[in-house]
Amino acid sequence: MSPAKKALRKSTSHQPPVIDPYLPRNGNFGYRVSRYELDLEYKVAINRLAGTVTITAVTLAALRTFTLDLSDALSVSKVTVNGRRPGHFRCAAGKLHITLGAALPPGAAMTIAVRYGGTPRPLRTVWGEVGFEELSNGALVAGQPNGAASWFPCDDHPAAKASFHIRISTDSPYYALANGELLSKQVRASHTIWVYEQAEPTSTYLITLQIGEYTRYRLQKSPVPMQAVLPERLRRNFDHDFGRQPQMMKLFIRQFGPYPLATGYTVVVTDDDLEIPLEAQGLSIFGANHCDGRRSSERLIAHELAHQWFGNSVTVRRWRDIWLHEGFACYAEWLWSEESGGPSADERARIYHRKLRDSPHDLLLTDPGPADMFDDRVYKRGALTLHALRGVIGDDNFFALLHDWTARYRHSTAVTDDFTGLAANHAEVSLRALWDRWLYSKDVPDL
Repeated sequence: MSPAKKALRKSTSHQPPVIDPYLPRNGNFGYRVSRYELDLEYKVAINRLAGTVTITAVTLAALRTFTLDLSDALSVSKVTVNGRRPGHFRCAAGKLHITLGAALPPGAAMTIAVRYGGTPRPLRTVWGEVGFEELSNGALVAGQPNGAASWFPCDDHPAAKASFHIRISTDSPYYALANGELLSKQVRASHTIWVYEQAEPTSTYLITLQIGEYTRYRLQKSPVPMQAVLPERLRRNFDHDFGRQPQMMKLFIRQFGPYPLATGYTVVVTDDDLEIPLEAQGLSIFGANHCDGRRSSERLIAHELAHQWFGNSVTVRRWRDIWLHEGFACYAEWLWSEESGGPSADERARIYHRKLRDSPHDLLLTDPGPADMFDDRVYKRGALTLHALRGVIGDDNFFALLHDWTARYRHSTAVTDDFTGLAANHAEVSLRALWDRWLYSKDVPDL
């Protein structure tokens, strides 16, 4: 073997294995997390975050060394595993590396406690800045797809779902919102402690923290509890722009199945403008620009609500299948358009089919590549795939399939083959030609 080949073998032999090539540095081996308990303090004026995360996990193999995802902007001061300090820990290249004094056997319970802090900032990614973001008067977390590590140590991959307990202390004028049920709120002179419990298994990127000078109120006449958290100055616009959410909820329950969360649904509107709204488990985050009093963002309101079924409850196991999130949420926009007196789903499909025909035909829906994960063609071609499927199997079978899909994979993960396999149970003809044209070809087929 030549010296060059020997050097190549040496340089690649210590490369860590990759869980998902779309996010090759994310995710960790050797254990499975079942619960995170976050105890945090955030000082708004100086953008300072400090706290402890306690992680409950089980080993999947004999484990001596392991890693957690954590931003380089945060430093770790203490680590314990099962109450003992490990042999060694260090932070490098977006990972917290932990070496135990002695290996744990497969199937061992593992409680990891990490004390950490720093000045959080978004992660710079191919999709822009992702994660914890300081606002003009507060903070938000926009975690998709890999931003969770910007504010707490974790196993940051969508297939790694867990429950969450979040305790956050912040300055008293501010409202602090996290996922799940608000268990308690304690006001102490200069600061307030908020405690939330997210019981349903949730991907780390869907866990969020929203802090601002907000007020909260409940929406009336909704089939599930709905609330809004926003600046008081935007209340009137919100009542108009978001006023049809209860009707959206009724439609989606009818067409997709029961709403998947016991704690209901919350919309946050920040005091700052945001380029795009974003979903989190049980809530969605919009900017002040989406609350203009003209209902100009209603399709996005429907889109984010639909993600509670498609993306948050039924989550992709690997990012290449993101059409299972975005194509479904986009199709929900078209269903709402029809329900609310706008263009029908079929009219919307034909409009976007023409636009897709005029776009470059270089994207494979089931493997668009990381750079094109959030390309609008993924959204629209995904929705068109569903419309084409609906045309082949008929409305009754199509909506029965959606009910079956959201029930079978509720709070779980799935891939494209899971959907196509399930669809075969709701079809009276072979769907192979349809999948070949829409999912596994770059050309845009006839509708």
